[in-house]
Amino acid sequence: MGNIQNHCIINIMTIFKKTSIQIAGMLLFSSALLFSCGEKKAEDSDKEVIDSVASTKEFVFGDKREFAQCHASTVVRLKDGQFLIAWFGGTEEKNPDVGIWVSKGKPGNWSAPKEVAKIREDAHWNPVLQNNADGKVYLYFKVGKEIAHWETWVKTSADNGVTWSEPYELVKGDKGGRGPVKNKMIELSNGDLLAGSSNEVNRWEVFVDKSTDKGKTWVASPYFKIDTLEIKGKGAIQPTLWESTPGNVHMLVRTTGGVIGRSDSKDFGKTWSTIKKTSLPNPNSGIDLAKLADGTLVLAYNPDDENWGSRSPLSLIMSYDNGQNWTDKTDIATGKKEDEYSYPAIISWGDSVAVTYTFNRQKIAFWSGSKKDIVELSKKEKN
Repeated sequence: MGNIQNHCIINIMTIFKKTSIQIAGMLLFSSALLFSCGEKKAEDSDKEVIDSVASTKEFVFGDKREFAQCHASTVVRLKDGQFLIAWFGGTEEKNPDVGIWVSKGKPGNWSAPKEVAKIREDAHWNPVLQNNADGKVYLYFKVGKEIAHWETWVKTSADNGVTWSEPYELVKGDKGGRGPVKNKMIELSNGDLLAGSSNEVNRWEVFVDKSTDKGKTWVASPYFKIDTLEIKGKGAIQPTLWESTPGNVHMLVRTTGGVIGRSDSKDFGKTWSTIKKTSLPNPNSGIDLAKLADGTLVLAYNPDDENWGSRSPLSLIMSYDNGQNWTDKTDIATGKKEDEYSYPAIISWGDSVAVTYTFNRQKIAFWSGSKKDIVELSKKEKN
């Protein structure tokens, strides 16, 4: 009798074990089904997941904010994988209440906007964040009522943007702007720092600012020559830079000619070729570029070809031959012609990029994805 009882108990336990495994499997399947069904579509959420493409898009902050308008964002990736983002915000661009604001975090978890720079009651402009070899994050920004009278100020943070130093002028007493005017600077293979800059006093003119002592002192180049037969209007501003091989440095620039311009240097940025047009359209709006680890270039820009034209859509496009040809274009922000998705900032690590940009002067948007994501999105748009 005891053997029969034991045999029955074993059978019952075996059946229960199998049933438990089946139930667990059903629960896992149901949970996965509920999760996939519960994903929000792009039009229902600030965060966007497109089919199998892993790109992410969302706003850095919501409707509750202490400024009416915001513009000209910049971004760096910190050692812990978080992102630090800055922009200028206030009642309206050029107004004396405009200051520099920051937020830190990752997609889905951003800190509330915090004003970190307000030198005086003059407009603040065009922040540029930069990771430095000394381990600090540098924040460059402009101060002044008008662009022609800009001063370039700097603050540093040794704790990834939690606290900031007292501000100081990059080049004391200089007017018109020094250092990076909009886009991040680059460290050349010889250790020099090179910042793309420009001036808007009469004509729009491009120059580079170079530091050979890790940013302690800066020397500005002469203004670049520009081919006025190819590029009409006031000229060019706001360079974005990259180095392809040691000493070979290149820039793309925003112009008033309905097209992006380009200049090249073969001597670590000492001398530069005349700015000529590329095949890339530009509506006189900000651009930025990042180089991936494999040398691929990723450009963020508005593709309209009319001076002061539409800043919608905002697109990414890639080059596999150092900017001679451009392909795999995808729009990361689309809307009506009168919408504004502008002034992108783009950074890279490995095969991935992160982009921040102005969303109708109301919010700052964040997009991130890999080279593969951009290619896949481009294919989907073509189909």
